Amino acid sequence: MPNIQGHALNDSHYIGGLWVEGKSYFKVFSPTDGKNLAEISCGSAENVNAAVIAAHEAFPFWSSLGAHGRLPYLKRFADEIGKRKDAICEVESCDAGILLSRLKHGILPRSMLNITWFAEAALNLQDSTIETPQASHYLKYDPAGVCAIITPWNAPLMLTTWKLGPALASGNTCIIKPPELAPLSSALLAEAADAAGLPPGVLNMVHGNGAATGSLLTSDPRIRRISFTGSVSTAQEISKSAAENLTPCSLELGGKSPFIVLDDADIDLAARTGALMYRNATQVCLAGTRFLVHKNIYDQFVERMKAYSLNLKVGNPQNESTEVGPLINAKQLEKVKGYVNRAIAQGAEVLWGGVEHDAGALFYTPTMLSNVNQNDEIVQEEVFGPVLVIQSFQSDEEAILLANNTKYGLGGVCFGETKRALTVANQVKTGFIWVNSFGIRDLAAPFGGCKNSGIGREGGNWSFDFFCDVKDVILPKTIFNPSFAQR
Repeated sequence: MPNIQGHALNDSHYIGGLWVEGKSYFKVFSPTDGKNLAEISCGSAENVNAAVIAAHEAFPFWSSLGAHGRLPYLKRFADEIGKRKDAICEVESCDAGILLSRLKHGILPRSMLNITWFAEAALNLQDSTIETPQASHYLKYDPAGVCAIITPWNAPLMLTTWKLGPALASGNTCIIKPPELAPLSSALLAEAADAAGLPPGVLNMVHGNGAATGSLLTSDPRIRRISFTGSVSTAQEISKSAAENLTPCSLELGGKSPFIVLDDADIDLAARTGALMYRNATQVCLAGTRFLVHKNIYDQFVERMKAYSLNLKVGNPQNESTEVGPLINAKQLEKVKGYVNRAIAQGAEVLWGGVEHDAGALFYTPTMLSNVNQNDEIVQEEVFGPVLVIQSFQSDEEAILLANNTKYGLGGVCFGETKRALTVANQVKTGFIWVNSFGIRDLAAPFGGCKNSGIGREGGNWSFDFFCDVKDVILPKTIFNPSFAQR
């Protein structure tokens, strides 16, 4: 049993309310110092099948409880997550390289809210009606069944609870497939569910990699929903696998989001906000990574953002003063270096950074590249590391054209006079865009992307629409006439 920062973790799968050992194991490494943190059970076909059976058998009881009956369970689940605050935050910081300060003060409280908010929102699910002159339409949200929850390594706890909340609240049973690069906090999540008394089989967890364990889940005809956050390439494989059974998928994917700064913007506020894009080493899909700055203020903006960026503290994510942590592993570091080196070879100029950081083997200095062309790889592809690009524009129309000229459409940022910034923001093809701000989120609002950034929306009733089969029960207001209905 691995011990992380003094916290003992179960290295097994959690299936049907029991901890189930695997027959093989895979190693998990720390992105901070490269040390082997743990060896975790690797899910086999037998494990996946057992989890699906357990979830399928638990579904009738769990779904029959109704939202009011499920509420106490889910509130206890959130409470048990809170009781493990220090353990979860410290383990995930070691495991995924996420800033401990963000985990303690932002991610952990939000993860608890992901459970309780949806549990309470589900209480109103069955109250929706549509009145027409002919009939009353009573909308029913029937839980879909067994759901597969597949999450990435850059935000395991937050994204797992973000999906579990609405899935469980609406009466589904779930199987979590944690990210193989950062699976450790999921063990504590399963432990919290067990301590909360969730009926056996309601929440299951099977470790393993995507090519083996994940594909077994996504191709299983007994899985009725697949919710995935991750890369475009993995989503394509999941979609192919799910298509065989017509299993609905919710896919939240990558981004190359524009960060637009108009010439009437608060330059200092925009620059300070721009430096925030380096948090978590820019291993954040919604970060604004393509800076589009009006030529009239370009030099001023670059000067200020450079000062803020180079003042960021890079180092051990367990230190609460750290602002930029490590990349997840050596493969990701080489990927980031490759993007930068190829960009420089094509003529890009390094405004700051562009080198590995002396904080450790997997640290890269916050970097900004200029003198890039719209069709360059560095402008078009998601780097998923602390490397940003900057371009100038002369008109709002040009800014919009540049903003929309990638295959992605996840997020965006626009700074400027409010009315003008809103006009620009409304014309950017994206799932969401912040105006004179960044990172404001509400569970009632939709979240997701367009183009190659995903399919579907999460949040509010959009999550329930996905995790449920929405049914229309129709009651006529007049005496039913069969001949009329056939017309």
